Amino acid sequence: MEAIPSFNALIEKSIIDNWDMDALTDYKGATLQYHDVARKIEKLHIMFENSGVQKGDKIALCGRNSANWAVAFLATLTYGAIAVPILHEFTADQIHNIVNHSDAKILFTGDVVATLIDATKMPNLEGIIYIPDYSLLVSRTDKLTYAREHLNEMFGKKFPKYFRKEHVKYYRENNPNQMAMINYTSGTTGFSKGVMIPYRALWSNYDFARQVMGKHVKKGSNVISILPMAHMYGMAFEFSYEFLSGCHVFFLTRVPSPAIIAQAFADVKPAIIIAVPLVIEKIIRKRVFPKIQNNRMRLLLNMPVINKKVIERIREQVVNAFGGNFYEIIVGGAAFNQEVESFLKRINFPYTVGYGATECAPIICYADYQNFVPGSCGKAAVHMEVKIDSPDPENIPGEILTKGLNVMLGYYKNEEATRSTLDKEGWYHTGDLGLMDANGNVFIKGRSKNMLLSSNGQNIYPEEIEDKLNSMTLVTESVVIQKGDKLIGLVFPDFDEARTLGFTNEDLEKVMEQNRIELNNVLPAYSKLSAIKLHEEEFAKTPKKSIKRYLYQDA
Repeated sequence: MEAIPSFNALIEKSIIDNWDMDALTDYKGATLQYHDVARKIEKLHIMFENSGVQKGDKIALCGRNSANWAVAFLATLTYGAIAVPILHEFTADQIHNIVNHSDAKILFTGDVVATLIDATKMPNLEGIIYIPDYSLLVSRTDKLTYAREHLNEMFGKKFPKYFRKEHVKYYRENNPNQMAMINYTSGTTGFSKGVMIPYRALWSNYDFARQVMGKHVKKGSNVISILPMAHMYGMAFEFSYEFLSGCHVFFLTRVPSPAIIAQAFADVKPAIIIAVPLVIEKIIRKRVFPKIQNNRMRLLLNMPVINKKVIERIREQVVNAFGGNFYEIIVGGAAFNQEVESFLKRINFPYTVGYGATECAPIICYADYQNFVPGSCGKAAVHMEVKIDSPDPENIPGEILTKGLNVMLGYYKNEEATRSTLDKEGWYHTGDLGLMDANGNVFIKGRSKNMLLSSNGQNIYPEEIEDKLNSMTLVTESVVIQKGDKLIGLVFPDFDEARTLGFTNEDLEKVMEQNRIELNNVLPAYSKLSAIKLHEEEFAKTPKKSIKRYLYQDA
């Protein structure tokens, strides 16, 4: 294994080097500079120490992104405890399960989550701390109560004159394989698994980002944290790399609707944008397509002389819709819709699609937008190897396997799941199916567990059918399911648009039947849809915004 620097030493260095710079801002709220972050970390360390938290104890965090959430996370690692970030979208039962399963000693909780959870269902917790002001919601030990009540006094005794950068000294991990975090997968089926992430994976993802983004996202750059930090994608590339590089991170503390996100892009002008496809697609469909999908624009786009100028203007508008200052948009978590992707390609928009997994903290594949092959998710990332388990990886889909510094230690307290996912040679079996071209570009075909089998033994990838269906008239999103030997498309239509057009449900059904006929014209015989059924509400999704398919198999 190559010499891997201490991740906590990098946190310490960034705080000292950027002492008087802006660090963390709650969008439309307060800003913490790096020295403010250091002071808050120090106070939390004093509280941990005096309440009996040991190195290696688990500390859980569950709440919406905020500066105080980020500080609590940094304080946990730099104290030598193990962080257990929990997605705030999880149900109360899931939160209780994860807190109990992880053996967490302390739980930091946000304002909304605090109203959902029941402390009696987490009997082994010693305390619950409220993220907005670090007050105690629950304390089950006298030590913790005393430490919190006398915190300012203890801080004053420890630093009688004032707190300076030479006081910043953090715990250094013993070796790169030491566990730093347990991250519970959103898991579209069954109970989430706790992914044990070592310090080497945190450093390796940071080093990847430094090598590919370092010229464009550097000291003093602004970035917006949109994705939950309890998700490794948001944690690694909207917070961790930026904090270690002296950037200024803005947290969208509210539910990030397209309108709020668009406003934040305009105000913050981020240097890079990290997103799931849904966020980008919604902004383009609501703010860009209506302006260009009219007869005049279609006419201009079809006139070769004017075409180039029109495309440049459209590109400028789309770039401005995202703040106008970013190097590229990196999309991950799911594949882009083909209609949106081909539009972005046509206007030469700076976007790329990466690929990762919680088990790799998270990056597996990436390519800079200038080298990105549309339809792919890039090549093996820095510090990673990727191969396709197939006799002919260019033509026959096989499972995507990966190994390298980013790969997890295994699943917490679940040796069986670890053995079935990590083989003896250290390859992580992703459960995704893909192809790889001669240049190493990876093309995802779908989840192996989602793959359907036709009556004559053909493999059907529902995601590919859905991608085409989602680009059709009045379709917002869809799920393809199998009933016996028939394929059925469940569609959540664009009801707002349908109402504007004065359409009834009967009209919508006629539109969907027309869609089905058009779709089947471009599908092979074994994957044609026998029906499209209307679904009255948006499909339930994981926090990563992938549809919970298992809920709709009997629909």
